[in-house]
Amino acid sequence: MTTTAGSVAAKWLSDAGLRPTRQRVTLATLLIGDGQHRHVTAESLYADAQNGEDAVSLATVYNTLRAFCDAGLLQEVTVDGSKSYFDTNTVDHPHFYWEDENRLSDAPASELEIARLPTAPDGAEITAVEVVIRLRRTK
Repeated sequence: MTTTAGSVAAKWLSDAGLRPTRQRVTLATLLIGDGQHRHVTAESLYADAQNGEDAVSLATVYNTLRAFCDAGLLQEVTVDGSKSYFDTNTVDHPHFYWEDENRLSDAPASELEIARLPTAPDGAEITAVEVVIRLRRTK
Protein backbone atom coordinates (compact mmCIF):
# COMPACT_ATOMS: atom_id res chain seq x y z
CA MET A 1 0.00 0.00 0.00
CA THR A 2 1.41 3.37 -0.94
CA THR A 3 1.33 6.18 1.60
CA THR A 4 -0.74 8.32 -0.77
CA ALA A 5 -3.32 5.57 -1.37
CA GLY A 6 -3.52 4.90 2.37
CA SER A 7 -4.00 8.61 3.08
CA VAL A 8 -6.77 8.84 0.47
CA ALA A 9 -8.45 5.79 2.01
CA ALA A 10 -8.17 7.18 5.55
CA LYS A 11 -9.70 10.50 4.44
CA TRP A 12 -12.50 8.62 2.60
CA LEU A 13 -13.34 6.86 5.86
CA SER A 14 -13.03 9.95 8.07
CA ASP A 15 -15.20 12.03 5.74
CA ALA A 16 -17.93 9.37 6.12
CA GLY A 17 -17.65 9.45 9.91
CA LEU A 18 -15.85 6.10 10.19
CA ARG A 19 -12.78 5.63 12.35
CA PRO A 20 -9.86 4.75 10.05
CA THR A 21 -8.64 1.58 11.75
CA ARG A 22 -5.74 -0.34 10.23
CA GLN A 23 -8.05 -3.01 8.81
CA ARG A 24 -10.54 -0.50 7.41
CA VAL A 25 -7.74 1.49 5.77
CA THR A 26 -6.32 -1.71 4.29
CA LEU A 27 -9.67 -2.65 2.73
CA ALA A 28 -10.51 0.93 1.71
CA THR A 29 -7.15 1.20 -0.07
CA LEU A 30 -7.94 -1.95 -2.04
CA LEU A 31 -11.34 -0.50 -2.96
CA ILE A 32 -10.50 3.12 -3.86
CA GLY A 33 -6.73 3.52 -3.59
CA ASP A 34 -6.20 3.81 -7.33
CA GLY A 35 -9.19 6.11 -7.89
CA GLN A 36 -11.04 3.60 -10.08
CA HIS A 37 -14.55 2.33 -9.40
CA ARG A 38 -14.88 -1.40 -8.88
CA HIS A 39 -17.35 -4.14 -8.06
CA VAL A 40 -16.18 -6.69 -5.51
CA THR A 41 -17.58 -9.56 -3.53
CA ALA A 42 -16.54 -10.13 0.07
CA GLU A 43 -14.62 -13.17 -1.10
CA SER A 44 -12.74 -11.34 -3.88
CA LEU A 45 -11.81 -8.48 -1.53
CA TYR A 46 -10.65 -11.01 1.07
CA ALA A 47 -8.46 -12.71 -1.56
CA ASP A 48 -6.96 -9.35 -2.56
CA ALA A 49 -6.28 -8.54 1.09
CA GLN A 50 -4.40 -11.82 1.54
CA ASN A 51 -1.87 -10.64 -1.06
CA GLY A 52 -1.01 -7.62 1.09
CA GLU A 53 0.99 -7.20 4.25
CA ASP A 54 -1.94 -6.68 6.65
CA ALA A 55 -3.91 -9.85 7.39
CA VAL A 56 -7.69 -9.45 7.48
CA SER A 57 -10.16 -12.23 8.28
CA LEU A 58 -13.15 -12.98 6.05
CA ALA A 59 -15.48 -12.05 8.94
CA THR A 60 -13.76 -8.66 9.18
CA VAL A 61 -14.22 -8.14 5.44
CA TYR A 62 -17.96 -8.86 5.72
CA ASN A 63 -18.34 -6.58 8.76
CA THR A 64 -16.32 -3.81 7.13
CA LEU A 65 -18.27 -3.97 3.87
CA ARG A 66 -21.50 -3.68 5.88
CA ALA A 67 -20.12 -0.65 7.77
CA PHE A 68 -19.03 0.95 4.47
CA CYS A 69 -22.53 0.43 3.03
CA ASP A 70 -24.19 1.82 6.17
CA ALA A 71 -21.94 4.91 5.91
CA GLY A 72 -22.90 5.40 2.24
CA LEU A 73 -19.44 4.60 0.88
CA LEU A 74 -20.54 1.52 -1.06
CA GLN A 75 -23.67 0.36 -2.84
CA GLU A 76 -24.67 -3.28 -2.40
CA VAL A 77 -26.02 -4.97 -5.52
CA THR A 78 -27.64 -8.36 -5.02
CA VAL A 79 -27.84 -10.85 -7.87
CA ASP A 80 -30.04 -13.96 -7.69
CA GLY A 81 -31.14 -12.98 -4.19
CA SER A 82 -28.01 -14.41 -2.64
CA LYS A 83 -24.83 -13.11 -4.31
CA SER A 84 -23.82 -9.61 -3.19
CA TYR A 85 -21.48 -7.30 -5.03
CA PHE A 86 -20.24 -4.05 -3.54
CA ASP A 87 -19.86 -1.07 -5.84
CA THR A 88 -17.67 1.95 -5.06
CA ASN A 89 -19.83 4.05 -7.41
CA THR A 90 -22.74 5.08 -5.21
CA VAL A 91 -24.51 7.19 -7.84
CA ASP A 92 -27.70 5.47 -9.05
CA HIS A 93 -26.90 3.51 -12.20
CA PRO A 94 -27.78 0.19 -13.85
CA HIS A 95 -25.53 -2.86 -13.96
CA PHE A 96 -24.70 -5.67 -16.33
CA TYR A 97 -24.35 -9.08 -14.72
CA TRP A 98 -22.20 -11.38 -16.88
CA GLU A 99 -23.65 -14.82 -16.12
CA ASP A 100 -20.81 -16.78 -17.69
CA GLU A 101 -18.21 -14.92 -15.64
CA ASN A 102 -20.15 -14.18 -12.41
CA ARG A 103 -19.09 -10.56 -12.88
CA LEU A 104 -20.84 -7.24 -12.42
CA SER A 105 -20.06 -4.13 -14.46
CA ASP A 106 -21.64 -0.72 -14.91
CA ALA A 107 -24.21 -0.26 -17.67
CA PRO A 108 -24.56 3.16 -19.31
CA ALA A 109 -27.15 5.08 -17.29
CA SER A 110 -27.73 7.47 -20.19
CA GLU A 111 -29.20 4.61 -22.24
CA LEU A 112 -31.69 3.47 -19.60
CA GLU A 113 -35.23 4.77 -19.78
CA ILE A 114 -37.86 3.90 -17.19
CA ALA A 115 -41.09 5.50 -18.30
CA ARG A 116 -43.20 4.75 -15.25
CA LEU A 117 -43.04 2.89 -11.97
CA PRO A 118 -45.99 1.17 -10.33
CA THR A 119 -47.61 3.04 -7.47
CA ALA A 120 -46.34 1.91 -4.10
CA PRO A 121 -48.92 0.15 -1.93
CA ASP A 122 -50.64 2.17 0.79
CA GLY A 123 -48.32 2.78 3.71
CA ALA A 124 -45.16 2.27 1.64
CA GLU A 125 -42.80 4.39 -0.40
CA ILE A 126 -40.34 3.48 -3.13
CA THR A 127 -36.83 3.96 -1.79
CA ALA A 128 -34.81 2.69 -4.74
CA VAL A 129 -35.01 1.04 -8.12
CA GLU A 130 -32.21 -1.37 -8.95
CA VAL A 131 -31.64 -2.46 -12.52
CA VAL A 132 -29.47 -5.53 -13.17
CA ILE A 133 -29.35 -6.62 -16.80
CA ARG A 134 -28.23 -10.22 -17.16
CA LEU A 135 -25.93 -11.03 -20.07
CA ARG A 136 -24.59 -14.19 -21.63
CA ARG A 137 -21.87 -14.21 -24.27
CA THR A 138 -22.98 -15.37 -27.70
CA LYS A 139 -20.91 -17.83 -29.71
